[in-house]
Amino acid sequence: MWARPQGGAVTRLSVAIRPPSRVCDVLRRLPREPASRVNWSAPGQWLVTLRPLGHVPEHVTGPLVDVLAAELAGAGPVRCVLGPVTRRIGGQWLGAPVAGLDELADVVFAATEPLVPVTHPQPFQADVVLARGRVPAALAGQPVAAEWTAGTVELLADRSAPGRPRFDQLAAFPLA
Repeated sequence: MWARPQGGAVTRLSVAIRPPSRVCDVLRRLPREPASRVNWSAPGQWLVTLRPLGHVPEHVTGPLVDVLAAELAGAGPVRCVLGPVTRRIGGQWLGAPVAGLDELADVVFAATEPLVPVTHPQPFQADVVLARGRVPAALAGQPVAAEWTAGTVELLADRSAPGRPRFDQLAAFPLA
């Protein structure tokens, strides 16, 4: 269930859900207007993060897998609703909101907080991040709609490099 990371400390772990390919097809059809200081996300970066964990030492990864496996064992599939329109988040991101994940995110936060304290308390917002940078308000408000049932939660390591998104799955937790 757990793939031991290579090397020392793991950078930027997150607990996330990947939208299925048909939802990614909906996202691909959104306009991606060129804008100064805006970096559009590649489809490989389209995740719905339930909890960003930040930089986590390797020795914490095993206990994270154990606690997530225990807490998510009884969770069933979750209905996710994308939309209704894209939104600007903090002036630094453009996101497509995803409804239906609040309870699951609460479980994930409660399970992982003893191992990885929350350093940036904020209200949970489930989004697929479409762009980063200095996102102008005019880019928000595009209609977007899709639904799917999430059947798996993943613990992911972000090993991306400029121009090369890469999220390695360290563990998968079926929602059955």
